[in-house]
Amino acid sequence: MNKFTSYKPKNDKEKFLAKSFLKLKTEQEAANFLRDLLTIKELEEFANRLEMARLLKKGWSYKKIAKELKVSTTTVTRTAHWLFRGCGGYEKVLK
Repeated sequence: MNKFTSYKPKNDKEKFLAKSFLKLKTEQEAANFLRDLLTIKELEEFANRLEMARLLKKGWSYKKIAKELKVSTTTVTRTAHWLFRGCGGYEKVLK
């Protein structure tokens, strides 16, 4: 049984966004799309969240991750929630 829930896009715009990622074939194409879509600050924040998830999977403590990435333990806790009880997106990309 899948322990994760599935997110259903709310509208055609969200469906189009999700489908857009499927068109990207290379790391460079993905990087270019993300840079066009996001501000530098947003890109850094999303990269930080993925790094938090990676470190959580490696067994790092919330406190150690917060110190290493210069974020609050609340932010690490929020990321952990989506890693362990979300839709499985982090799990998929971290395999």
